[in-house]
Amino acid sequence: MLATEKPSDTESAVYRTLLESTNAIPWKIDWQTAQFAYIGPQIENLLGWHPASWVTVQDWADRMHPDDRAWAVDFCIAQSKAGVDHEADYRAQHKNGEYIWIRDVVHVVRNQDGSVESLIGFMFDISERKRTEEKLLSLQRELEELSFKDGLTGVANRRRFDTVVEREWRDAQQTGQPLSLVMLDIDYFKQYNDHYGHLQGDHCLKQVARMLGTITSRPRDFLARFGGEEFVLVLPATDERTALDIAVRCRDLIAQAHIPHERSGIGTTLTASLGVCTMIPSPEDELQPFIERADRRLYQAKQQGRNGIVTSFR
Repeated sequence: MLATEKPSDTESAVYRTLLESTNAIPWKIDWQTAQFAYIGPQIENLLGWHPASWVTVQDWADRMHPDDRAWAVDFCIAQSKAGVDHEADYRAQHKNGEYIWIRDVVHVVRNQDGSVESLIGFMFDISERKRTEEKLLSLQRELEELSFKDGLTGVANRRRFDTVVEREWRDAQQTGQPLSLVMLDIDYFKQYNDHYGHLQGDHCLKQVARMLGTITSRPRDFLARFGGEEFVLVLPATDERTALDIAVRCRDLIAQAHIPHERSGIGTTLTASLGVCTMIPSPEDELQPFIERADRRLYQAKQQGRNGIVTSFR
């Protein structure tokens, strides 16, 4: 058949049969009247609405999820006016009130003068694909969370600490608010492990992590396992006096737990040494020396007999 020839009634019937036997839902909209010239009967199986109820583009828009309606309609109109074939994913409402994910693939048909004559497209049910994508995203988020979590204690790990402290450092530089670090190390932990065994040592670390987790009450307060038996608290917008008070609470909480430690060099229960550092960083200051300063103060606390706290006050 020549391109200028119109299909016969038999051929038209064949084309329609082919269209209506697919899972895709064919449709056509007249641009000038904004009315459906055709929509496949499959639409009723998918969305519950009888084909005769799809009269104008308003019926199409009204049956979209409210959160998708504005951008989907605006996008499709803009692309159609520009003569650009396009695709859009949105949620369409089933007659029973539920929503089904649809992918609309649209072809713009133009008149000889370039004006839009009609839109022809296919709707596809992509609900299963969306469910699969959501599962994959959920797994990805779970893996990302696990990658930032210490596998033993359940608190944040060193990698997460590096990310958080850099963010809070930049924020402190911009706002002029003080940033405090509290570094904590369990005293004589090697001796604890040697005497009680590594399984009990792991249990001890979990206990300490749980106790320290009760100290961080504000949304941005942050606890991480820095490494080994060492933990760190990041305390945004916290001055040195308040950070010292928090360090005292950490030390006292561990002491009050009365965890036996027969190989401690300073008593019979578990203790911890702490270093506190506070700074209002200027734009020229660097983060690493700040962290190192807090770590040096922790080391000084251990040198001075352990179960103590070193700040710039001392």
